[in-house]
Amino acid sequence: MTAQKASRPNRNQPRPDASPLRRTSVKAVVALLILLAVGVVFYTNRWLTERFTETTRNRAELRLALYSGNVVSELQRTSVVPLLLARDPAISEALAKGDFSRSSQRLAQVQNDIGVASILLLDDSGRVVGATNRNLLGSVYRNADFYVAAMRSADTVFSASQREGGGYDFTYSQVILGDGQPQGVIVVEVDLMKFERAWAGLQDVVLISDSGGTVILSTEPRWRGLPVDQLTVEGEEDSALNRALDRALTMTRDITQNRPDTYLRGVAVLQTDNRMTFRGWHMTSFTAYDPVREKVNGILALEIMGFAILAALTFYLVSRRAYAETLTFRRESIELRQLNARLQREIAEREKVQKELSVAEQTLAQSSKLAVLGEMSAAVSHELNQPLAAMKTYLAGARLLLTRKRTDEALSSFQRIDDLIDRMGAITRQLKSYARKGGEAFEPVDMRLCLSSALAMMEPQLKQRVVRITRSLPRQPVMVNVDRLRLEQVIINILRNALDATKDTRDPQIDLVLAAGDTAVLTVRDNGHGIADLDNLFEPFYTTKKSGEGVGLGLAISSGIVTDLGGRLTARNAEGTGAVFEMQLPVLERPEDMKAAE
Repeated sequence: MTAQKASRPNRNQPRPDASPLRRTSVKAVVALLILLAVGVVFYTNRWLTERFTETTRNRAELRLALYSGNVVSELQRTSVVPLLLARDPAISEALAKGDFSRSSQRLAQVQNDIGVASILLLDDSGRVVGATNRNLLGSVYRNADFYVAAMRSADTVFSASQREGGGYDFTYSQVILGDGQPQGVIVVEVDLMKFERAWAGLQDVVLISDSGGTVILSTEPRWRGLPVDQLTVEGEEDSALNRALDRALTMTRDITQNRPDTYLRGVAVLQTDNRMTFRGWHMTSFTAYDPVREKVNGILALEIMGFAILAALTFYLVSRRAYAETLTFRRESIELRQLNARLQREIAEREKVQKELSVAEQTLAQSSKLAVLGEMSAAVSHELNQPLAAMKTYLAGARLLLTRKRTDEALSSFQRIDDLIDRMGAITRQLKSYARKGGEAFEPVDMRLCLSSALAMMEPQLKQRVVRITRSLPRQPVMVNVDRLRLEQVIINILRNALDATKDTRDPQIDLVLAAGDTAVLTVRDNGHGIADLDNLFEPFYTTKKSGEGVGLGLAISSGIVTDLGGRLTARNAEGTGAVFEMQLPVLERPEDMKAAE
């Protein structure tokens, strides 16, 4: 028994060859894992850097093509203006007679219609006789490039001259001929600075250089007038030591990635060039290289984290005692991190969607107003033709009376012209007030005035057809606390739908009833064809109109506006024929609100 016990192995003692073999296996696995990690990280870094760099460059090229197209389009659009003004009989007559009393007014009207920066009219001596900026009247530009070049050429001449305080002036000039002789020069300035101001809000640095390589437009104002080749050199305030240190640190950081195109003030950037189809101009953008590096580093960090987790799992497998507990804790930690990240993404996406919905609602509301404005503008133009024709007749009569020294009668004609101008201004003010975006300016408003204003704005459309409109309004004010412009927009949308519904009706009629009780109720009834699908009536993009006549957003936007105002918009089919729309809004009952409204 004693011999047998002595020969029995002890299970608590490991075998002599077990521990060295296990250590060898662990070292081999760890070495293989490290080699695999280094190879994957190196290849991923190179591949992702090339891909993200190409994507960033393609986006920069696309933006650059869009920016250059906008600039060329503005230049081409403005290039036609001098030729049209040179052929304007009023301007030619003013130069011939030397009467420039109405020249500046004419130029200001053209500036408002076309949207150029400024317009100058110079006589044959180079003196400014007409200008949108009246402070320049009397100035002499006899030696200016745009004047000299225009007088030497019969075509439209483009000039770019640098100002004393920095920046450039871009002008088109055209000589005005009379009987084959130059009578003057028309000069139109192109507003390219608006593009520079728009680019200033971008992360990229954008500039435009002429055919000689000189910067003429740039998001960096101090670059104007400098050669493009000098921009990638550090500023004079940087010492040689700082430049060497910055370059050394940048090269050390970029040792495992593709080299950037150039360095701008010590920062690695991608340079994108685009040749514009205008006088050999070039547009260049400098995009920071750091976002590419950050994206790659983020993915590399994930890969390194994955290999770290894999290495940890390998050690856990070797250490059998703590494997189950450690694996459970790690799994729970990973799940919690993923859940936390997912919740954060969902919260961020929800907030983003809410902001986008709010912006989209305001944008769609404004688009609907502008669509209505377009239709009203066509009718308003017809209304403006009559006063214009009458003004022309009165002017001719006044001119004849003045030649006959009948001053009192001529003044009477001028008074009639002034009345016609007031009438035209009233029509255009309605369009301006309606085109302006409505905000959240809530105030006490009389619904009777809103209804009258909406009918006034719809007057040009109502005059195009014979439609009987009846109104039933209370004698007392019906006060509600709303945004007046948005409320008028809803009323106009409902009236337009009623007009469209009665388009094919033999005797069209629209009844407007405003009642006030616990709530203010505006009822609009027509004798049209009625509503086929009441369930989807207020859904976006639902419409029964033909293609091109509507997009189905008017009632959807109107319903949303009424809801925001604290009311409700409903619709139903009337007994017999037609449809009935009802808009209910809370009524103001406090005496201080009534006094404020008055």
